[in-house]
Amino acid sequence: MFVLAFSEEECVKISVTSCDACIKSGPGCVWCQDVNFTKPGELDTVRCDTRSALLKRGCPETKLINPPSSMQFIKNKPLSDGQAKKDLVQVQPQEITLDLRPGKPYSFDLKFKRAQGYPVDLYYLMDLSYSMNDDLKNVKTLGIELLNRLKQITGSARIGFGSFVDKTLLPFTDTNEEKLKKPCPPEESECEPAFGYKHVLSLTDNGEQFKNMVSQQRISGNLDAPEGSLDAIMQVVTCENEIGWGNSTRLLVLATDDGFHMAGDGKLAGILEPNQESCQLDKKNMYSKSNLWDYPSVGQIARKLEEKNIQPIFAVTQKVADVYRELSKLIPKSDVGVLSGDSSNVVNLIVDAYNKLSSNIIVTHDTLPEHVSVTYTTCQGQSSSDRGICNNVNIGQEVKFTVTVKASKCIDLKTFTIGPLGFNEKLTVKVRTRCQCECDNIRNNASEHCNRQGSVVCGTCSCNPQFLGQRCECSVGHKDEAALKAQCRKDNGTECEGRGDCECGVCKCHLTEGGSSYYGPHCECDDEHCEKYQNKLCGGNGECKCGRCKCKDGFEGTACQCQKSTEGCIARTGAVCHGRGKCECNQCVCEGGYKGLKCETCHTCTLPCQQSGSCIECLGFKSGPFQKNCPLSCGHLVPNIVDKLLKSDCRVKDQEGCWMSFTMKERDGFNNYTVNILKDRECPEGPNVGAIVGGSLAAVALIGLLLLLLIKGIIYAKDLKEWRKFEGAATPSMGKSMYYFYSLYIVGLGDMANIYITIYLLISCNTK
Repeated sequence: MFVLAFSEEECVKISVTSCDACIKSGPGCVWCQDVNFTKPGELDTVRCDTRSALLKRGCPETKLINPPSSMQFIKNKPLSDGQAKKDLVQVQPQEITLDLRPGKPYSFDLKFKRAQGYPVDLYYLMDLSYSMNDDLKNVKTLGIELLNRLKQITGSARIGFGSFVDKTLLPFTDTNEEKLKKPCPPEESECEPAFGYKHVLSLTDNGEQFKNMVSQQRISGNLDAPEGSLDAIMQVVTCENEIGWGNSTRLLVLATDDGFHMAGDGKLAGILEPNQESCQLDKKNMYSKSNLWDYPSVGQIARKLEEKNIQPIFAVTQKVADVYRELSKLIPKSDVGVLSGDSSNVVNLIVDAYNKLSSNIIVTHDTLPEHVSVTYTTCQGQSSSDRGICNNVNIGQEVKFTVTVKASKCIDLKTFTIGPLGFNEKLTVKVRTRCQCECDNIRNNASEHCNRQGSVVCGTCSCNPQFLGQRCECSVGHKDEAALKAQCRKDNGTECEGRGDCECGVCKCHLTEGGSSYYGPHCECDDEHCEKYQNKLCGGNGECKCGRCKCKDGFEGTACQCQKSTEGCIARTGAVCHGRGKCECNQCVCEGGYKGLKCETCHTCTLPCQQSGSCIECLGFKSGPFQKNCPLSCGHLVPNIVDKLLKSDCRVKDQEGCWMSFTMKERDGFNNYTVNILKDRECPEGPNVGAIVGGSLAAVALIGLLLLLLIKGIIYAKDLKEWRKFEGAATPSMGKSMYYFYSLYIVGLGDMANIYITIYLLISCNTK
């Protein structure tokens, strides 16, 4: 009867250091509690794997911890047989408890059998707008006939009655005081005042009472065509006690000849408060919030009908049949029947709809707890969905639905119900999860396996305080715990990069999502998180090593997404990317500021004229500082000596002061040029030595002559001054002699010393 549904065997784990963490990792994860399962230095993470993998590694079958999902019957009465009994059972089982392994679905069978004599409650809800006047006359007489027909089918039936029109506000109803009292045409003598919804008769098996109560009803009226049908349905559904709904098949017959108002229409009358989905009947059984609450939405009606297990039958005229067929699609377990002009066929319509609804079984659930999902397989064994459906089920026919329940995460005890729509009988399901291992270890805080500093729990050591390590071998009492943990941080970052556990200052790396281990001194490396191409790691053309793709021969790129090829990178010169970049994925990746498809241009680069001056001097004129090692120092330049340049890119002086003119044209690569050097340099002319020497001598002679003349002039002026002084002091008798000496001086026959001597002698002689 019960089937345990296992998912495909796999165990996806990331950080697992205990049995509890293992079984929470996935439904296929199993824990090995054998204390000798791990090798020295091997992480306890290897204890968590699939059952087959652990057995293959040598874990004994008896040491595997794999908590199964299970079910316990709380209430499991058999389905009713034969004629109607007091306590009919149509659903089996009635209450169960599920202990589920997270992520592992568990399936069981739910049986259902329509019991003969199962009671029916039918509430007739009628539109009493004036257009339904003829229909009301026929309904007054149908109560006894309808009850008899239903009792022929089920053996037990009850019937009730209610009526509705619309909200008594403009624009739905004429609010003139007289019109509110009598909304019918003047010729109508019997007319009910305008109203929204009125409950007339609770469910009863007394046909005469139904006939009497309905016969007292009078027609009413409103303004617009749509009616307040949804307002009335909400009150019938929520007022369980007032209506008298019992443990039965619940039918609600809505008889109308027009459409319906829905949520939002109330704003036309200034009603802003939404429908509160609660019973609001006053002492006169009138809907007291009709003019205060908006109409309910179709979604609210569908949810409430399903919640209360009420199946609506829309008995409508032909003109609105399509409208209600669309409405029926939104409400499970509902049907639409077309009334004749005066509703004379309403009994047959209801009986046919009941037979159709009761033979179509839809199994579903109420609101599910968080992280719990439920699916069903139909009685014909069709694919699972969120509802179990079985059509054309006869009375006494047993059908079976396969119910699958799954808890995706660990949860506490939760409860929900499952059952067929339209029936009050439900299966109560209590569900909880198995998220803790139940190991058979005896607690011993001084286990030899744990160096007497801990106890064995599910095969691993649970260390005493102040001790760490796989075998409790590390005592933090001898070292500063902060210092130990600092050793596990790379550049003061996260401990073991968040991918491992720090034990005694050493990172014990976790497993990756794929089952391999992180590695590196700080668990910084793994071989699963490289760049992908076409949803394949390293494009399927390489290996992931520490977060980088190592491509196979013939492939390249950050994700090994390209085949090696330089076809698109070959320049006209035959070089790859002009020697100024790398060819990756058949495209040039330029370097050094170069741009273009093949790195042909550099907009920011300038010609190295001045830097090339010494090389131009040695290449073109065999001189300069590089003369002795010119080929070695200037190999990046290819020279051409030309007689004439059309243009001169560069003009540089050499060591001799001559101007060298040349052009530079880039070659492939960096700093490689072809240079055209003008054969002739522009040198300044040498000095005229003869002219310089002659001019220098002439200048010296001229300066010497001028100096002599200057000296002579100075001496003459001085002598002239002395002479005049002497002449003023001489006597007349000395005149002739003085003039004689003066003339001698004038002609240069003596000097002033001789003159003075001669004058002195003459004066001396004359005195004697």
